[in-house]
Amino acid sequence: MKIQIKPAQMSQSCCKNKNAAPCSSKTPEKREEGPDRRMSAVDRRAGLERRHQTRAESGYTGPERRVSERREDTGLERRRGPGRRLSDDRRSAEEGEMTAEQFEFVMAIETYKKVNKRMYPTWTEILEVVQQLGYRKTNARTVDLPNVPEPALSKVG
Repeated sequence: MKIQIKPAQMSQSCCKNKNAAPCSSKTPEKREEGPDRRMSAVDRRAGLERRHQTRAESGYTGPERRVSERREDTGLERRRGPGRRLSDDRRSAEEGEMTAEQFEFVMAIETYKKVNKRMYPTWTEILEVVQQLGYRKTNARTVDLPNVPEPALSKVG
């Protein structure tokens, strides 16, 4: 035996609240057909990207921000950018291959964390570990750090 529900009963039967508006899930929606986006002049798969356009092509009138220069205040590069290669030490470390110095440093930090039961050592504690490994400041820094006094240099030998 089939039970037939009339359209007026259908909108009330799916909601528990009798004062609620009829459910839209039972009433069909009519959508208007928009323009076909596949026929657009800008196809993102075609390689037309704003990032590869010149200032004149893109219509940008503001200051140039895509320069890969060193910052005047610190002397550091903002980012590596395209076409820049990592140093061999940095690349091998990122791939999981470490030099003897890198491995010694990592193992010293891990040992410090185990002995002192510290999951995250502070920068002061890391500096102590580095000094215990025998590292000393022997050269003046090449990075400009304003308002940061440079500590005394250690003599070599």
